[in-house]
Order: sequence, then C-alpha cells, then structure tokens
Amino acid sequence: MDNYEAFKKDVYALTKIDLSSYKEKQMRRRIDSLIKKNNCDSYDAYVKLLRTNQKIFEEFVNFLTINVSEFYRNPEQWDFLVNEFVPELIHKFGTNLRIWSAACSTGDEPYSLVMALSEHLDLSKIKIYATDIDKQVIATAKVGLYSEKSIANVPEVYKKKFFTKVGQSYQISEQVKRCVEFKEHNLLSDPYPKDCHLIVCRNVLIYFTDEAKNEVYEKFAKALKDGGILFIGSTEQVTDYKSMGYKRRYSFYYEKEE
Repeated sequence: MDNYEAFKKDVYALTKIDLSSYKEKQMRRRIDSLIKKNNCDSYDAYVKLLRTNQKIFEEFVNFLTINVSEFYRNPEQWDFLVNEFVPELIHKFGTNLRIWSAACSTGDEPYSLVMALSEHLDLSKIKIYATDIDKQVIATAKVGLYSEKSIANVPEVYKKKFFTKVGQSYQISEQVKRCVEFKEHNLLSDPYPKDCHLIVCRNVLIYFTDEAKNEVYEKFAKALKDGGILFIGSTEQVTDYKSMGYKRRYSFYYEKEE
C-alpha cells in the first residue's frame, strides 16, 4: 500500500471522518483488508472507487464506524440506571428529561433507554435524541428489527411488552420507536446538543486516540447540565475526570459537578 497520510486527507474530504482520531494500527489493518476485498492495489485506486461508486462508499463508512451493539449490554449497569439514576434525575430535573444517546449504532441503546425510563415515566413523556455518524445504521435503527441474540439481555417483561416476533427476528413496537429521534452526527466535528440531563455513549471511544477521547469527554461535560449524568461503557474510563468538571459516582457513571 502507498501513502496512508494522503489517504486520510482524501477520506476526510469525502466523509468528514478524521482517521487521525482513531488508533492507527487497528484502523489501518481494517481498511487494508477492505481495500483488498474490493480488488484495489492502492489507496489511490480505492479513493477513486469511493468517489464513483455510492454502494462501495456507503460500505466503507459503515465499515469505519464499528457497530457492535446489543440491548442492555452489561445488564447490571442498566440496573443502576433504572434503580438509582433515573429516579434521581426525575427528582432533580422533573419529568421532561433531555437525553442524548451518542454514537447510537443500530438503535439498541436508545431503545433500551426508552424501556429503562418506562419504569418511571409514561412513554408519552420520554424523548431520546439519538445520533450516529453512519446513516446506514440509522436507517437500520429506524426499522427496529433485531435478532434473538441482540435482545438476549432484555428483561422478559419488556420482551413481551415491546417486541413482536417476525420470522426469526424481533420487531420493536411503534410506541417505543416514537420516543426516539435519530440524526446523523460526528462526535469529532459537529456541534453538541446543550443542557442534557443524561448522555449515554458506550463502547465507542475505545477506538479513539487518547487525545480524541479527552476532547469528546470535555465536550460531553459542556453538553450536560450541572448535576447531569454521563453513562459510558464497561471497558472505558474518563481518566482526567476531575479537571473536566466531573465527579465519579460509580464505575461507568460520571456526574457533572454543580
């Protein structure tokens, strides 16, 4: 392969995805295998293909935005959300909570949030703003059809209440779908929503460089209201949380200092 630095610039011009913010060795290995799969012998040849073939272009963006997703991933952490933090947020801020599911992938996480919140709020009161960089996964999320494996951790009561079996798959109910608004959003370059009471961003930033991670966590802190909560993934931590204005509440939960 030839010049990866030039390739990164070409990709940014085409997609506004900055490959410099991802761990290079890991990302480069993934990209090289995709290029070979498309029978290209250089980065330049692949960029030409990306410019002329919409299907290949969308496949590339989908490939870059690593989508490993499931409902209620790490169920014990969701129990904390349902039993501790949702009641606390309602007590602090009332029932019109502003909630952002960032890098939401195929919708498993925002829909899990709706179900978790339904323990304490009527569905008509729940509004989740869900974003991802990849329009293909957003399209999948809007359809709301999932495999049995994907919903394995969903509590039985919610499976019965909010899912319908369609062939071998499970369709999430329209009443849950209506609670979520999906939008395209790039965590590294787009403006963040303001005055959030809860931000959920899990198992995404592990692929970012430390510098890019810190930038995102700082922006999340600015996006949260004082006393708001950031919920992150089980392999992640905000190393410099105090200087960013957070206090650590539990593993994977950080509160913006008031």
